[in-house]
Amino acid sequence: VEARAGRRGYPHDSFDGRGPLRGAPDPGSPEEDGDRYIEIWNNVFMQFNRTADGVLHPLPAPSVDTGMGLERISAVMQHVHSNYEIDLFTNLLSASAAAIGCANDNQSSLKVVSDHIRSCGFLIADGVLPSNEGRGYVLRRIIRRACRHGNKLGATGSFFYKIVAALVAEMGDAFPELKQQQANIERVLKAEEEQFSKTLEHGLKILEQDLAELKGTVVPGDVVFKLYDTYGFPMDLTADIARERELTIDEAGFEREMEAQRVRARSASSFGLDYNTLVKVDVATSFIGYEATVGSAKIVAIYKEGKSVDVLNEGDEGVVVLDQTPFYAESGGQVGDCGFLSSTSGRFEVRDTTKTGGAFLHHGVLVLGNLTVGAPVDTQVDADVRHATALNHSATHLLHAALRQVLGEHVQQKGSLVDSQRLRFDFSHFEAIKPEQLKALEDIVNAEIRKNTPVETEETDIETAKQKGAMALFGEKYGDEVRVLSMGGSFSVELCGGIHASRTGDIGLLKIISEGGVASGVRRIEAITGAAALAYLNAAEEQLKEAAGLVKGSRDNLIDKLSGVLERNRQLEKQLEQLQAKAASAAGDDLSASALDVKGVKVLAVRLDGQDGKALLALVDQLKNKLGRAVILLGSVHEEKVVLVAGVTKDLTGQLKAGDLMKQAAAAVGGK
Repeated sequence: VEARAGRRGYPHDSFDGRGPLRGAPDPGSPEEDGDRYIEIWNNVFMQFNRTADGVLHPLPAPSVDTGMGLERISAVMQHVHSNYEIDLFTNLLSASAAAIGCANDNQSSLKVVSDHIRSCGFLIADGVLPSNEGRGYVLRRIIRRACRHGNKLGATGSFFYKIVAALVAEMGDAFPELKQQQANIERVLKAEEEQFSKTLEHGLKILEQDLAELKGTVVPGDVVFKLYDTYGFPMDLTADIARERELTIDEAGFEREMEAQRVRARSASSFGLDYNTLVKVDVATSFIGYEATVGSAKIVAIYKEGKSVDVLNEGDEGVVVLDQTPFYAESGGQVGDCGFLSSTSGRFEVRDTTKTGGAFLHHGVLVLGNLTVGAPVDTQVDADVRHATALNHSATHLLHAALRQVLGEHVQQKGSLVDSQRLRFDFSHFEAIKPEQLKALEDIVNAEIRKNTPVETEETDIETAKQKGAMALFGEKYGDEVRVLSMGGSFSVELCGGIHASRTGDIGLLKIISEGGVASGVRRIEAITGAAALAYLNAAEEQLKEAAGLVKGSRDNLIDKLSGVLERNRQLEKQLEQLQAKAASAAGDDLSASALDVKGVKVLAVRLDGQDGKALLALVDQLKNKLGRAVILLGSVHEEKVVLVAGVTKDLTGQLKAGDLMKQAAAAVGGK
């Protein structure tokens, strides 16, 4: 390794990989460009932070970034001249070639696939799933680019997910998350590949049509945008295909179309006033809500319509900031507390509590008298609402732990909403939850509730919390000190600053009321607990009794009674069809006599109300046999719907098709 002065004006170190016997020039000379010297690091001295006004501010801790990564060091130590020649990549390249079914001949596309499997594997292991926004969109683009390069090498069907095993073999010991998440990573990649194959097939057809009509060498921005917006075809993929044809894309035009779409989206949106963005408070509120729902405080600021004021009068809506409060501010999915602030001069109804910086914002309306800055107030949280909310919040933690037991360790929280009525929990999973899995979830959670173990909290540093097994949410920011919440001993251990039950038994009962998908790879469960769950079960019991009464049965024999009713109904429907067929046959005899003769062709158009499509279709077939050369159109109003059936005998289909006749007839009655 030699330290030299680079031509770019900053120091850099190079590896003399080829040696002077090749006649390569020294670094720094005009003939330097070549492959003898390979740069392994490039020092960047970070000293200032440039703000938007152009001013340079000294960094509190100046540093040097060498840019010397694992692959560069490995290349030097293993005496090879490319990152792709190190042992880590050679094995991934071999696995990629085997999955694709191609030779391993130093193709650039194979290098792309091998590099991208690492990115995708680690992203999914960290909880990122393919989507159309944020980091999920970055992952989706990487997967699709890898699939595209695999297709260029001749891959058929899904192949990318097959390389995960090789990635785990290479890096699983250093990163155990890869081993733990291998099955999930493979499932996510396979599902995304299958979805993309449909997108790719359709998008390529559209692109080929546009390229065939292209004049010049630039693909217009509106074409690139149409492929992206309508068919999910990424811009960089269109650029790759264009580059293969020695074409370019109009990126500026694409960006204009994107910005126009953003403007349309913003204009179509309607949001209320967000006090959190308007209210700027320098003070911090002390939270005492873990220990109490009542207390006393002093008003430190009042805001009305986003502006600081000294007083609120009766009927005014506004925001009150206190020096300390028992009101929990909306955070971590738990809604903000409601209640009252009372003083000798007024009463303020708190309808919601949020937080900006260190200040708690009490949103509401002054229902009596007035409030002034500096005045003392008594604080009172609505304890019943708080208690019900706390039970639902604790239940989400139990549900999260149960989901990881039933579905797998890949399950991670993707969002939640907890209020006094119900809980909503979003989590990463690749398919709908089966009924037997939902039952298992309920059984596990309710078993933990019946154990009635204490809900324990501990404040510690983040590293100690992780060593205790506490789950941290990917993408969340945590301070130096965190709050660890444990239930059922080690059953559920998470970082959480919310309000919770004292014991799991306080929850009473959990009942799942719905499960469904909300985004690609994200499912949602809604559930209720305590009194709400009991009321839900009581209502279900009443419905069961009512249903039993309708079939003159009881709860015990309801299934048998319903089966009998359904079987009788099927028999009656069959008898009705037979009677309708007989009626249609009889009508056919009468109708055939009323057909008009038009140049040797029998023409019949008749309205027969009360007949369904099946009966009319059978009648048309019967009339065609009776009439010989014929054109027939039958119409009916059945169960408040118009039914039309057209028929043309085979010897006339060269002159007239039933579909053409149907189009005209349907248009006449307002149909298609």
